[in-house]
Amino acid sequence: MNKLLDEALSLEIADRIKSKTKTPFDNAYKAALETKGATYVQGFLAFVGRPYKPVEHSWIELGDRIIDPTLPYLNKNAQELWYFPAQSLNVKQLKAIIEESKEDYPEDDPLPVYGEPPYEYYGNVMLGGKSYLEAYQAAEAKCRELNQQNAESN
Repeated sequence: MNKLLDEALSLEIADRIKSKTKTPFDNAYKAALETKGATYVQGFLAFVGRPYKPVEHSWIELGDRIIDPTLPYLNKNAQELWYFPAQSLNVKQLKAIIEESKEDYPEDDPLPVYGEPPYEYYGNVMLGGKSYLEAYQAAEAKCRELNQQNAESN
């Protein structure tokens, strides 16, 4: 089931954390740190149009609501976005992973977080476990459905 995107809160939090375009993982990380009770989520976004395939993305969740601090830069209506979670982390887990990553791999960006190896590969570059693959495949099917409907209505 697709949780409800809280458009107003997404825009409010995006403004509060001064979110930036093309940095969904950093935006979600900052939003998670600033939002009491938030869960950091990585997964995929599906929508009509280019690139006609799922986009790796990150957001936060508060209960049954999705808050997307990158929403102002997506140039889509909230009703046109479909979120497919692959991994969720509470703030304590997220902070620990980021700190460990910075210590172990100081030259690498600690986000996105892919969990423990072994990874399953899909696409050309993305990593992740079975949950990532399943989320990608579900988002890919939704992209096909949305873009097929759009092609038929034109």
